[in-house]
Amino acid sequence: MNLDPAALQILISHLTGIAEEMGAVLQRAAFSPNIKERADCSSALFTPDGELLVQAEHIPVHLGSMPASVAAVIDRFERDDLHPGDQFVVNDPFAGGTHLNDITVVAPCLLDGRLIGWAANRAHHADVGGAAPGSIPADATEIFQEGLRLPPMRLTDEVRAVLLANSRTPVERAGDLDAQVGANVLGVARLAEAADAPIDEVVAYGERRMRAALAALPDGEWSAEDVLDSTGSHADQQVPSTIRVRVALDGDGLTVDFEGTDPQSPGNVNAVEAVTASSVAFAVRCVVDPTIPANGGAMRPVHVRVPRGSIVAAESPAAVGAGNVEVSQRVADVVLAALATAAPERVGAGNQGTMNNLLLGGRGWVYYETLGGGQGGRVDGDRPVPGQSGIHTGMTNTRNTPIEALERAFPLRVLRYRLRRGSGGAGWAPGGEGIERDLQVLEDVTVSLITERRVSRPKGLAGGEDGATGENWLLPQGDEERAERLPDKCTIRLKSGDVLRMLTPGGGGWGAPPDGEQP
Repeated sequence: MNLDPAALQILISHLTGIAEEMGAVLQRAAFSPNIKERADCSSALFTPDGELLVQAEHIPVHLGSMPASVAAVIDRFERDDLHPGDQFVVNDPFAGGTHLNDITVVAPCLLDGRLIGWAANRAHHADVGGAAPGSIPADATEIFQEGLRLPPMRLTDEVRAVLLANSRTPVERAGDLDAQVGANVLGVARLAEAADAPIDEVVAYGERRMRAALAALPDGEWSAEDVLDSTGSHADQQVPSTIRVRVALDGDGLTVDFEGTDPQSPGNVNAVEAVTASSVAFAVRCVVDPTIPANGGAMRPVHVRVPRGSIVAAESPAAVGAGNVEVSQRVADVVLAALATAAPERVGAGNQGTMNNLLLGGRGWVYYETLGGGQGGRVDGDRPVPGQSGIHTGMTNTRNTPIEALERAFPLRVLRYRLRRGSGGAGWAPGGEGIERDLQVLEDVTVSLITERRVSRPKGLAGGEDGATGENWLLPQGDEERAERLPDKCTIRLKSGDVLRMLTPGGGGWGAPPDGEQP
């Protein structure tokens, strides 16, 4: 069936609305502040073959990698083994997942024995076991230290019980998992109502749009490289690791090749291939045409090549906790940098380049969050657009946790929370400012920091200056005179009354300031 343009847009909007409604159910029903307040979750619909159909505008690193989870379920279960009401679960990074905290729940939509498609959602669970609260211990060297692994399996009461038994916060996990199931129930019901819709047209439209946009750009090859500051918390891991990329455009096809990227590390700064593919999809769509529908068809002309056993395609039993949150950021950075060589007017300067991951755990509670920072400056035609300040950038799209919600739920007190003036890079379009926050713990806790851009700086573009690096500090009992600089990645114990200070990076500036103007 061929749809006219208006009918096609109505169908896309209708299906996207289903994914958005799924996300609303998930956030409202969840127990944890991480999902309810920060919206660290994503939802999408898929074709019967497992190709991404539509997504809600949630978390880029979730959405671009979720097709691998749906594909893993399809590979594991025969068509005759699917039944109405089924829910499947997976978090194993080496079997369709990304890192262990991100639990994906997948449900088939069946109507009169016909498979209409799939509803799926992913949510970051604050704790799934492992060596430290939050399940991303900074000193992990193998995935076995990071928590419970679930290969694709049917979500039964027994599987649910195993998951809860392995978490330090089983009640919160149960509430978040139930919210995920509820979101899929709604998604399946809504998708069934569109059972006769020509969904293949939606995916084909995404492919046509991407091919046309690529064909409008000049052919060529462009390269870039960037570093991750460290691969873990140990002294021998406090060395940079390099990601290299070559982007080749030939007609209406694009190849993104990571040959020459460093081997996977003995720490947890490793990403599985699905995470890398997700970052590529984000960067390419941002530069080529952000209005292209985010579906599987749009990625058909894009070919991603990764060296096996590298930090962008890690293999078991590598620890991968930081891959999803930090390697993903740097992959996006290098692909954007390579494309900026071809079209600098389409690419902003470097964002903060990190998610500033903070994990805390005490008696019967665990809290996870990421902190915003500076966005890179950019141009819109002949108009400079300064980077936004204190915002989540790149592969994350989460929200700030309100201070009131944070202090109500956990024994924590926010003493200071403000923009970090002067941290954005100078330029015609200056970079956005990072954040300064002092967080006091009101009981003894274990803290893990997984951060980047503490040595390397967010890059300026077209003559703009780099953004400031971030900093992590421990103030014992809040005493400034005893302040201790912390490394970018560490797992440490804090005593009640201690203060953790985080200064997040600023964004890079775009273009040199005009003559006579102050940066």
